[in-house]
Parts: sequence; structure tokens; C-alpha cells
Amino acid sequence: MENYTFNSLTLQLEGLNVSKGYLYPAFLFILFSYLFIIVANVGIVVLVFIDKNLQQPMYLLLCNLPFNDILGNSILVPRLLIDILRPPSERLISYPECVLQAFTTHMFGTTCHTVLIIMAFDRYVAICNPLRYASIMTNKMVIKLTVSAWGVAFVMVGILLGLTIRLNRCRTMIESPYCDNAGLFKLSCESVFINNVYGLTFTVVLFTFSIGSMVITYSKITVVCLTSKSQSLNSKALKTCSTHLVVYLIMIFSGMSIIALHRFPQYSDYRKLSTVLFHIVPGSLNPIVYGVQSKEIRRFFSNLFRSKKVFALK
Repeated sequence: MENYTFNSLTLQLEGLNVSKGYLYPAFLFILFSYLFIIVANVGIVVLVFIDKNLQQPMYLLLCNLPFNDILGNSILVPRLLIDILRPPSERLISYPECVLQAFTTHMFGTTCHTVLIIMAFDRYVAICNPLRYASIMTNKMVIKLTVSAWGVAFVMVGILLGLTIRLNRCRTMIESPYCDNAGLFKLSCESVFINNVYGLTFTVVLFTFSIGSMVITYSKITVVCLTSKSQSLNSKALKTCSTHLVVYLIMIFSGMSIIALHRFPQYSDYRKLSTVLFHIVPGSLNPIVYGVQSKEIRRFFSNLFRSKKVFALK
């Protein structure tokens, strides 16, 4: 075996297979999607911190989602845009950068689940224990939930990547549009049995806990709404929970699509596309869903645009 192929610090990304006719349309679609993700999500975070009416536990927990979307897409998309315009032979990436990209990618996916879980807990307390909401969802509790969501994801992904970087590498081709854990451990000629076992366990535990939490939470909320005669409570539950549920379903459908397509090697190009859309679609739709459904966010933008019109008329 040649020395340059053994633990090489320079890897090659396969990238997206885009025909010449769709090269620039694909580039522009991803570019404008990325710009929208950054502007919309930064806008929501800034909005929550400058508007005192939005400094509530629900919106403070919500800020975790746009922050995760910004972080996950900023590490992945700029590099992807550059590689789209490069010929395949020039899509090179250093091993440390590849590990960082893989870590960020898996943190993005895992944190989507953990953040939506703590947001579901907030909705459960607000609807099922409204009188105790203020005493339970204190600023201290919001901080604890946020640290837990990011901390659990960090530990789980850290172990996932830690098991991979211990392996020696004898290949250099990452068969994916960007670096991920599977692409990295497939570079090794050693046994990856432990990696496969932990990866499968990781996925099963995450999805089981995530889906299980949603089922239990929304079952209890539904029971409370059905037994309650308060129209205001039911209206509040419908508005806040439907938003949260739509965001969760978008995320779970995107993730399940990738897992399903892994079972069909003949659709590898579709799988690669779905891995890119997993970052772009939720990141683009989340601010739209919350912006449309949130009365406070709509009111803020309405007042902002109204004041601009008045200023322009003057």
C-alpha cells in the first residue's frame, strides 16, 4: 500500500452530481436558501432579545432552533457551494476540517431532536399545568433545559466521532456531498463493528426517545383539551402546539428520508440530495412557520413596517 494513502491528511469529497445544465440553478437555489436561512433565523433571535414581550420561556427556548440552523448551515453550505463549482478532482478537504464538518452535521441533526423535546415539555407545562407554569418555567429552568439539550447532543455525537477518529485510514474518498461519520469510518480498512453498533444504537435511542416524548406529551395535551370546556385554552393549545408539531414533522420526515434512502444504493444520488435538503429545508421553513403562527412575532413586524411607512411618508 502506498504511504500517501495511509492516514492521509487530505481527503476528497465526491460532492453532488449535478449536470452542467442544472449546475448554476442548483448553485443559486442553495445560495439563496442559505442567505434566507441566515437572515430569517438571525432576525428571530434578535427579535426575541430586543422585544420584552417575546422574552418568555417559549420564545427563549425557540431561540435554540435558529441558532442551531445558523451553526449547522454555516459550516456546511459555504463549502458545498464552492465544491459545486469545482471539478470533482479538486474537491479536496483536510482531515481535521472534515472531522469538524462531520461533528457539526451530527450536532445539527441531534440538537434538532433534543431542542424540540424541551420545547414540547414547555408546551406540556403551559397547557396541562397553567397555574404552575410561572413557578416551573423559570429562567433557571430555561437555562437547565437548554444546557441539557445541547449537552446530551454534544456527548452523544462526541462519542460517535471519537470512535471514528481512532481508526486508521487507508482510503481518501468521502462518498457524500459533505463529511459525516459514516463517510469517515468507511475510509478505514479496520473493523468498524463497534462504530456500526454504536451508530445504530445512537439512532434508535434518539428516535425512540424523541418520538416517544412527542407521543406522550401530545397525548396528555389532547386529553386536557378534550376534557376542558375552556375555548381560550383549546385555542392556545391549537396555535402553539400545531406550530411545534409542524416543525417536528418537517424535521422527522427529512431525517427519515435519508435513513430510508440508505437502504437503496441505486438511489444514491437522491440520498445525497436529501442530505443537503435536510439542512436547507427545516432551516428555511422553521422561521416561516413560527413567524406565521406567532401573534407576537407578526405584531412586531407589523409595527415595524408600519413605522417605516410613516417615516417614508414624512
